Amino acid sequence: MRRFLIWTLLAAVVGVALAAGGFWAYWSMYARFQPVTITRNQAEIQLLLDASPYLSAERGGVPIWIVGYRDSAVTQAFAGAEADRLRAGGIEPRIVLFARPDRDGVAQSTAAERATIAELWLSRDWALYERWMATSPANWTAAGLPAADDNAVRMGVVESSREMSSELSALLRDAGVPTRWPLVLWRDPRGFLKACACSDRRAWPFIEDDLGVAVRRAPAAAQPLETPTRVEGLEGPPVAADTGPGTRPYPKLEDILPAPEPRYERPSAPAITPRAPVEPAPTARAPATPAAAPVARPTPAEKAPAAPGRRPPEAQRQDETTFF
Repeated sequence: MRRFLIWTLLAAVVGVALAAGGFWAYWSMYARFQPVTITRNQAEIQLLLDASPYLSAERGGVPIWIVGYRDSAVTQAFAGAEADRLRAGGIEPRIVLFARPDRDGVAQSTAAERATIAELWLSRDWALYERWMATSPANWTAAGLPAADDNAVRMGVVESSREMSSELSALLRDAGVPTRWPLVLWRDPRGFLKACACSDRRAWPFIEDDLGVAVRRAPAAAQPLETPTRVEGLEGPPVAADTGPGTRPYPKLEDILPAPEPRYERPSAPAITPRAPVEPAPTARAPATPAAAPVARPTPAEKAPAAPGRRPPEAQRQDETTFF
């Protein structure tokens, strides 16, 4: 029983750990990049967006607001390449820029940035915005623009941009959206107001999916086929490979270029005359030699008879040798 309780407790701990790990992976890789549907302060947020002096390249299409400041690299990237993708899908990006307020007495914006913000809020000059975005912040001097620090009206416009950004971030924070720039807001096809703190690029595809940019994006038009031009002197019967639509007749090179001359002459092979067959001359044969007489083979000598009175030796056996 004790072992069963231990294994049961261990299985419960492992199951809870796996569930917690799965939820954390789902939240960190997917859920936290999802746009937030605004359920509170919708009217105040919409009124604030409509009253903002936004910048737009062309009017028309589903509006989407992009709120941020110039020195943010993510804001610049979203207002650049991503805005072009949205614009190609029938969406109207509306860009609202502001100058960051001072923090602990330290200025978070430059004089050139404040002068440009004041000019953009007053004139909504899209060409000026493009020049500003195409220039590095360190090299932008706002040449030709009135200074905002010495002008009470323009400085009031700069303060209005700061108040607008702080009020918008407070309303969105109350609705559950963290304050991370750029803040992107739009209405989905059902009319719900949605927001995204798009400081991470992994959240951008969810905006395209929610707006249906992939469906709205029109395919590239097919280029028409070029009409073939007829060249004089190249007319001839059609070939099987040239009878298809939109094809050109293949020119014959022998009609255009002369036949190439050989660089060297190949030596001709000498004529070979057949020869009459020559009969071989008879050869003289040597005279035959008489056959040699057979030579008698020597017969083995007969064994001489033993002398009378003498016996042949007999084998005798001694201690260590045997001899005759």
